[in-house]
Amino acid sequence: MTATDQRVAIEPSKMTAADTIRAAGIGLRTRRLRSVLSALGIMIGIGAMVAVLGLSESSKSDLLSQLDRLGTNMLQVQAGSGIGLGPGTLPEESASMVERIGPVVTVASVADVPSAKVYKNDLVPSGLSGGLSVLVADPNLLETLQATMAQGVFLDQATPDYPVTVLGAVAAERLGITNLETPVRVWLGDEWFTVVGIMEGLELSPDLDRAALVSATAADTYLEQDLVPTKIYVRTTPASVDDVRNVMAATVNPENPDQVEVTRPSDALEAREAAESALTNLFLGLGAVALLVGGVGIANVMVISVLERRGEIGLRRALGATKRHISLQFLGESLLLAGIGGLGGVLLGSAVTAGYAAIQGWDVLIPPIAIAGGMIAALLIGAVAGLYPAMRAARVSPTEALRTL
Repeated sequence: MTATDQRVAIEPSKMTAADTIRAAGIGLRTRRLRSVLSALGIMIGIGAMVAVLGLSESSKSDLLSQLDRLGTNMLQVQAGSGIGLGPGTLPEESASMVERIGPVVTVASVADVPSAKVYKNDLVPSGLSGGLSVLVADPNLLETLQATMAQGVFLDQATPDYPVTVLGAVAAERLGITNLETPVRVWLGDEWFTVVGIMEGLELSPDLDRAALVSATAADTYLEQDLVPTKIYVRTTPASVDDVRNVMAATVNPENPDQVEVTRPSDALEAREAAESALTNLFLGLGAVALLVGGVGIANVMVISVLERRGEIGLRRALGATKRHISLQFLGESLLLAGIGGLGGVLLGSAVTAGYAAIQGWDVLIPPIAIAGGMIAALLIGAVAGLYPAMRAARVSPTEALRTL
């Protein structure tokens, strides 16, 4: 066999996955500012979606913990609008009548004392009450509300005849009372009352947060107030809430049941959850729009990159690169760009969720599906955005491309 008859077998060029990633990285590093701006769109979109899902989950967890702590089996009864009893009053015997309802577990009432105000001392002008009210409370109010004390004790049978008061959380804050280790007194209804306790905040009863509570005996002795309940708190068995609610108005005021308003405070929390769910869907939509814009930005950058690098494409083709190698390189650049943006978005969204949850005092909960879904969405957008530029780069003629060098 002569030398002329010999054929040299040329192996086709090979390009491994590592080579593709390396080539894609080089392409992005040579145009850093453009790459960063393109990845930023993906990062904002993914970050918004992760943050919205994380905040929604954290908020929902806090809401459920509130419902578990406060219960959904409490009803609140107060006088509605209308003629008869006048605004803000209920029949004197209404609380005892409610106790006769079978499924009712506990009942507690409060009565407003409009003539009395509470001040830090007797030198504060009468017009500067800070929006605080004085309420006469039953001793079992704490049990009915399933509330807790931040400091001190609640009104009990040991101190009914003494001028003592329990402050709501907001009332204590506005009066500047934070420590009961030493005796503290407030000026209440032209008398000095000793503060024996401060309640924790009540999410479902903000009017109690802004009040100073006194016993019925103390109100009669020191405030000379006729006690007419203005609000009744009723704790029922969980399975009978609706049944008790249906008969409550007629039980409280048989002659004028339409003048009685019966509400379930936990409904407000459930309504808030529904509103937050609607906002979550809205922000998810906005995040999806931002993600779409980021994908369009990547596609635009990759198309421009193909046009600018025709000479590079032609040179690589002349050195043995196949169309498949060229298309994989540009598709790899698009995926790498989107992947970086997606990772940055996940970190950004997680940081926003953690920061806001810490401010609100929530547990930080980021659903795993938000992180995985964010990365998958970013890579999917990158693949779609890079598909056309990759196909266009593969169709570039080596001869024509080399003329641009």
